[in-house]
Amino acid sequence: MKKRQKKIQNQNIQTSDIVSIVLRYGFILIIALIFFYSEFFYKLLLLPTIYSVKFLLESFYETSVLGNLILVNSMRIEIIPACVAVSAYLLLLILNITTPMNLKKRTISIIFSIFSLLIINILRILVFSLLLINDYAYYDILHKIFWYFLSIILVVGIWFISAFLFKIKKIPIYSDISFMLRLIKDNKNYKPKHY
Repeated sequence: MKKRQKKIQNQNIQTSDIVSIVLRYGFILIIALIFFYSEFFYKLLLLPTIYSVKFLLESFYETSVLGNLILVNSMRIEIIPACVAVSAYLLLLILNITTPMNLKKRTISIIFSIFSLLIINILRILVFSLLLINDYAYYDILHKIFWYFLSIILVVGIWFISAFLFKIKKIPIYSDISFMLRLIKDNKNYKPKHY
């Protein structure tokens, strides 16, 4: 009897894990579609980004905001979707959602990751704005190096810090694939009893 109860309990756990995978990857698909076919996330992240940079720049210069432009003296600093780093937020969200964990840990990890990236990105835009305003000779090269190389390292770094702080033991995507392969293997080896 105990063996049967344990088997039913394991089947229930496996079913809930499968439902979790379907829901999580379905959610990613919806988020990705919104990301690729609308400017929703750009508009959502633009306001806190642009007004935070404006507030920090006001310590040095007289500034104002017009749409997605920060006006400093006679200079215009345009904050485009790449500056807001919407794809970096999406990558952090994908790393988080493709990792099996409980809802509380996932929520805290997402909040930590998003706010960390927001703060770092605001500081990055501030530094590059100051370099641009002061006509720094290597601005273009530095900007491209940061955008093409350091931004990915930054996102991965935030994910590893989040995993360390919140004791996330599973690996994005890999843990789900391992679980599904193990489940398939167990079902192949299962031989029903004939009475």
